[in-house]
Amino acid sequence: MAKRFTIREVADRSGVAPSALRFYEERGLISCERDAAGRRTYAPEVLRRIAFITVGQTIGLSLAEIGDALALLPGDRVPAKRDWERVSRRWRDRLDAHISRMQTIRQRLDACIGCGCLSLRQCSLSNKRDHAAVLGSGPRYLLGDDPE
Repeated sequence: MAKRFTIREVADRSGVAPSALRFYEERGLISCERDAAGRRTYAPEVLRRIAFITVGQTIGLSLAEIGDALALLPGDRVPAKRDWERVSRRWRDRLDAHISRMQTIRQRLDACIGCGCLSLRQCSLSNKRDHAAVLGSGPRYLLGDDPE
């Protein structure tokens, strides 16, 4: 029988808190078995899934989106490189958009810091009378919406 890991071992190796592991399990993102004493034990493959979840969250994907991607992986064997590549291709457009958004924020933040609030007409954070509320939540102008 292959080595199984306790929840503490998985937490230590993955850098993810045990509470998050239990949450991922409740969401169906990872699975475990119970030993004779009822404690959770995990197959080594769960570490790959957790790494995948962590990367997905880092690029801004929701757990639902990550779950959809994980559902594409084979359940009867350890995913091969081609399986991971097929899933990651689905994220490329999202990652490219995220990178573009972050570059825009970086450029605007440089201008914002250099402004010293001397030019509120051009400020990406200024939102007098909450006009940006109709554009959605968050710092709309800093994220790229046009204040005009």
